[in-house]
Amino acid sequence: MLDHPLLARLVLGYSAVIDRQRSVVATRLTLAPASSDGGASAFDGAEIVDWLGQAWPDAAGALSLRMRPLEGGGGAKASAGLSLLVNAAGEALLRALLAAPATPRFAIEVPGFMMADAAAAAAAQALAEAGGTLVLKGLPQEPLPAALAASFALRADEATVPASSSPAAPKGGATPRVRLGVRSPGDLEAAFAAGCVLAAGWPFGDAPPPSATKKAVAPELQVILELINRVDREEPVERLEAVLKNDPTLAFRLIRYINSPGFGLSVEIGSFRHALMILGYQKLKRWLALLLASASKDANMKPVMFAAVRRGLFLEELVKAGGDAELRGELFICGVFSLLDRLLAQPFAELLRSVPVSEKVRQALLGEEGPFLPYLELVQAIEQESVIDVREKAERLMLSVGEVNRALLAALTTASQLE
Repeated sequence: MLDHPLLARLVLGYSAVIDRQRSVVATRLTLAPASSDGGASAFDGAEIVDWLGQAWPDAAGALSLRMRPLEGGGGAKASAGLSLLVNAAGEALLRALLAAPATPRFAIEVPGFMMADAAAAAAAQALAEAGGTLVLKGLPQEPLPAALAASFALRADEATVPASSSPAAPKGGATPRVRLGVRSPGDLEAAFAAGCVLAAGWPFGDAPPPSATKKAVAPELQVILELINRVDREEPVERLEAVLKNDPTLAFRLIRYINSPGFGLSVEIGSFRHALMILGYQKLKRWLALLLASASKDANMKPVMFAAVRRGLFLEELVKAGGDAELRGELFICGVFSLLDRLLAQPFAELLRSVPVSEKVRQALLGEEGPFLPYLELVQAIEQESVIDVREKAERLMLSVGEVNRALLAALTTASQLE
């Protein structure tokens, strides 16, 4: 559904929904009217739900929740695999979604203050009774009636809300909680320590500062870095295979990546030598970069790896129509490597001494002005779910909202096929 009319009418932002094991189990998707003057009243909630059902990849992460009531509520029922938390930015757009047919795969976030409105409360309760999944975002102005309270599968609060203002940790039959807006590993730890079962956001934290002593890179990552450098120098296949022999599981993972549906090859690759023969050095370097960005064994790096893979695929998709293979490849590397400083705990100024990249990619990773920096700023705006910034960054690149949305959905779908 990458040609659906809604793609030109909505601005999309997204973030990861993370469980206690630091796995990405679902996605938070922000929807906002593309027009700066709103106009959400023209949206049909049923059309949006139908489009999401067709466009969103099933394998993008699915979370199973058991619906439980707020304190004082009654009844409970199991929900289906939940793949999206939908955050509608705008009251009219949210009301349209509440009036749409129920779908258990998507949870709709409803601000607590709206439950003071009788029509909104009735719509929310009716949607839940029809099988929909709802998230109560923030505290309501008054305690909710039991039947309405039982309509919510999750309660959500923001990372910026002081602990004293947040709802108490769930006890017994209390509704499970999700913390929104996590931005660092510390935010993530705080969310789970406060009793949340999920956290949404991107816990990248700040870029690592320069250090007096260079931190050692994990052995499995060091092998990939060595291979990337050797492939960049176009060394003979015998030397490359000799490196791989030191880590047979790496060779297996690389071949599995290349043979995945997301790669789109018409023939099956059976060996590293075969991969080099079919792909060539530059395309092979691309997949080694992807492997590097997803090879950490640190559980806290799972959301970072999730984002890095999708950044690379998204930036590549943005320029796919142009047909310039070199540009596509460079932007892919730029996106995949954009979080390498977090993954390897080294600042880019030090890291890029041992990782070969083009000058344009180097400029972007260091935050210097150059042709690729606006692309990174666009993907960061999408991850921060900042509607105004997404519009602004897209305009700077002379891209329409529809083009950005198509690239994003294509990248997320391809990434789901690689996992």
